[in-house]
Formats: sequence, C-alpha cells, structure tokens
Amino acid sequence: MPRPSARDLGPPSPRAPAPPPPRVPLSLPESRFLLPRGRDPEPPEVRAAAPGAPDMSFRKVVRQSKFRHVFGQPVKNDHCYEDIRVSRVTWDSTFCAVNPKFLAVIVEASGGGAFLVLPLSKTGRIDKAYPTVCGHTGPVLDIDWCPHNDEVIASGSEDCTVMVWQIPENGLTSPLTEPVVVLEGHTKRVGIIAWHPTARNVLLSAGCDNVVLIWNVGTAEELYRLDGLHPDLIYNVSWNRSGNLFCSACKDKSVRIIDPRRGTLVAEREKAHEGARPMRAIFLADGKVFTTGFSRMSERQLALWDPENLEEPMALQELDSSNGALLPFYDPDTSVVYVCGKGDSSIRYFEITEEPPYIHFLNTFTSKEPQRGMGSMPKRGLEVSKCEIARFYKLHERKCEPIVMTVPRKSDLFQDDLYPDTAGPEAALEAEEWVSGRDADPILISLREAYVPSKQRDLKISRRNVLSDSRPAVAPGSSRLGAPASTTTAADATPSGSLARAGEAGKLEEVMQELRALRALVKEQGERICRLEEQLGRMENGDA
Repeated sequence: MPRPSARDLGPPSPRAPAPPPPRVPLSLPESRFLLPRGRDPEPPEVRAAAPGAPDMSFRKVVRQSKFRHVFGQPVKNDHCYEDIRVSRVTWDSTFCAVNPKFLAVIVEASGGGAFLVLPLSKTGRIDKAYPTVCGHTGPVLDIDWCPHNDEVIASGSEDCTVMVWQIPENGLTSPLTEPVVVLEGHTKRVGIIAWHPTARNVLLSAGCDNVVLIWNVGTAEELYRLDGLHPDLIYNVSWNRSGNLFCSACKDKSVRIIDPRRGTLVAEREKAHEGARPMRAIFLADGKVFTTGFSRMSERQLALWDPENLEEPMALQELDSSNGALLPFYDPDTSVVYVCGKGDSSIRYFEITEEPPYIHFLNTFTSKEPQRGMGSMPKRGLEVSKCEIARFYKLHERKCEPIVMTVPRKSDLFQDDLYPDTAGPEAALEAEEWVSGRDADPILISLREAYVPSKQRDLKISRRNVLSDSRPAVAPGSSRLGAPASTTTAADATPSGSLARAGEAGKLEEVMQELRALRALVKEQGERICRLEEQLGRMENGDA
C-alpha cells in the first residue's frame, strides 16, 4: 500500500506554545527588604515547579510567627488624658515617659520648663491648675523614669542641668520645685537622659556640648566624662542589656559603640545612613544594633548591624520618604521593634529573628491624628490577662491617648510564650560595684503573678442527695422504681443483691426516722413561738 504524501495530509497545524510555569508571588512585607548585592531576590525554592513535578518542591512562603496577628487598638475617650498642653520645643525627644504607676509628659510652661506627672488612673480632662514639676529655668527636653524606683524621675533641660525628682506615692498635690539632686556639668543644653539598666543610681546624660556624662545620683558625683568621642551633636544614646556598653548616633552620620568605664571606642560605623536628617541607634538583647535613619534621597530606612562586623548591614529596608525622625521602641522579651515617626499617624512593628532577612515586617497601626511624641510602658505594667504585649502613650496636640497592642488568643489562661520572665524593678548591682568593673544582667521576674483570669469562675458545691443515692442502680433498658417485680433482673435475685437491698432499706428507714423527728421538733418550736407571741401581745396591751 503506497504511503500518503504530505500534499494528501494537508498543511501541518500550528503548535501552541507551552504556557510559562506559574510563579508564587512573595508577600509584600517579605519582598520589600533590600538584600545584599548579588543575591537573587526570589530564591529558586519559592518558585513553582514545572508542571508534573512532585508537590514536595514547594516551600511555604508565609513565615510562621506568633506575633503576625498583633493588632493595635486605641482606648476609649474616657480613658485618655485630655487638655494637656504638650511642649512645642523643636527637639527629637519622645516628650513622654511612663511606668506602672505614673505618666509624665513635658508641657508648655511660661518662664521655665515643666512636666506633668499623673497617676495612671487619673484619666479624663486634666485641670489647667494641676500641679507640675517646675524646677528648671529653661524648657525641659528629655525625661526618664528610674527602672529601679517607680517614684524617681530624671529630667534634662536647656538650662544645662540634670535634675532628679522624688514623686509622692499618690502623685502631686502641689507644684514640685525642689529636686532631690541637681547634677551640673554640661556647658550646653542637656537633651538626652538614660538610666543604667542594672546598676542602681547610675545615670547617663548627653548634651549639645557633645559630652556624655555618667553620674552616681546617690552621691551626686560625676563618675565618667566622655568628651572626645563625638565631634558633633549626639542624637541618642542606648545602653546594652547588661550596661557595660552603650551605642550612640551622632550628627556626623556615625554609629559608635562605647565602653564608658574605659572611655574607649569599641566599634564605629561611619555613614550608617547617608542622609543628613537625625538617626537613632538602639542595642538589642543579643548585642546587635538596630538603627533608623535616612538615605541619600531622604527615604527613611531601618538597618540591623552586627557589632563584630560593621562594614555591611545584616539587613536594610527602606520605608517611605516622610520627613519625621523615626523613634524605635524595643521589647527584648518578644524581639519586636515598634517604629514611630514624629508627625506620622502610624506605628510600624517588626520582628527580629536569627535567620535572614532578620527584620520581618508584622503590621502597621494607623490612626487619624499625627503624633507629637510617644511613651512606652514597661512589660511589668501591662495587663497580662488580656494578652497585651505593648502599650504606647501617644501625644496629640492637647491629649495623650493610650494604644494597646494585643495578640489575639482564644484561651483565657496565662500565655507562657508571650510572657517570658522580664526585667524586674530590683537592681542587680550597686553603683560602686559597677564602677569597680562588675557586670550583671537584669534580675528577671515572672509575670504569672500579675495574671488575673478574665472570666471569674464561681465555686460550685455539689451536695449529695442521700435519698437519690440510696436508690438501687438501674440497668440500661430495665424499668425504674415502681415497675412490676417481674421485670427485675437475675442479678437482683441473687443473695448478694438481696443483702444489698436490705442494707439500703435500713439506711432509708434511718433517714425517714430522722425526718419525722425533725418535723416533730419544728412543730413543737412553732407552737412555742405562738405562745410567746401571745404573751408579748398581752404585755404590750397591758393585760399581763
């Protein structure tokens, strides 16, 4: 049989091109990180496999985290602090400090500087005549509560002094003008105050004279003067967890790690952020340094640095092109960093982990009004029973509004994973021990004692009914009491069953006798009460 020719078969049909393999999109928070040069922004593991490949080639793109669903919520208006004249000083300070007992806010004052100290329970409208702490002769620039005494607060001012104040236990009843200690050593305004995290009565202050001073507040003496390490204005200072080092951000765009007792520079990174606007640097619990700043194009940035190698950041992320300086707040227990921009109306929060890309975006809390300043509550002042992991006090122009950060949980039990042991109010060292060279981590406390169940469970007492207990057990399918005797089971006809019934009948007879005796006693007492009432009536009527 002859083969068919190509003419007989007709023209070949066009072959459809194979569709490209689908791609798994990265989530927005993960894809916004700037990875080191030369690294593929989308690793092969997260791309979809070719058609027909086994499913095990896929990898989960969404990162598992217990803080991924953290949400912020402002409190109701009646729990805000109204009619507060927040300071208008042009200084990149938080203007607010809070601890488990008091809220302190720097306010406008004529003829000097002042700040307001309110008990946390004093919400609502604040009277204009409410007493303030008003001992400074110039505007107050920074305040900080002592971590080892909830009634002690330090303040720095444009009058070049640092003052330490003792607040009465129940708050102010009259203006406080006399500080406990006055520390004089700066030649220009003092804009940074930071208590030592573990040593009692050790205070750091930094001024516009580019000098950092370490004080012993208990003796009002100057311990260390670091005056040659910063060539320009100091933006902020942050102690590490044990307090043997601190890091600083300077106007010369450098981040420095300094040993205050030796007065030496441990590490330095020039141009950590290339922008000219203010930057910030804070120590994390594991010793790494987290910074916020601006790029050369004035875009706001976050960066994570390893002090052992400051050549390149471990992670770098660009946020937006707003002008406000970013204020970072760090929670060492959960490794979550909250970033608040001055003039912004949002709070972004990120989780710091050990694996790349190290900084993981979690979410953003957004409100309508911009913030003038921000205060952060220490962990021991939170409501543990409501799964509250952070609380911020946002300053408006005339108001302070608490914002609660919560992890949603269905259980109302104590959440161990959210509340590991945290730093307590007890100091680990005395000032003299720290000066002698000793170091210690914070003394930790458990928050389990602060836990109060949200649902109060009433105690229910189950009283045994002797009558119902004395009834013989009824087998399934058999008739109940009162049924004909022919329906009894074979087990009841045994001698042991008869003895059991006889014993139960004896108990029942005893109970019935006690019941009859009680009825007779009640009847007798009732008759006696009637006789006594009749006698009382005759006495009142004068018959007796």
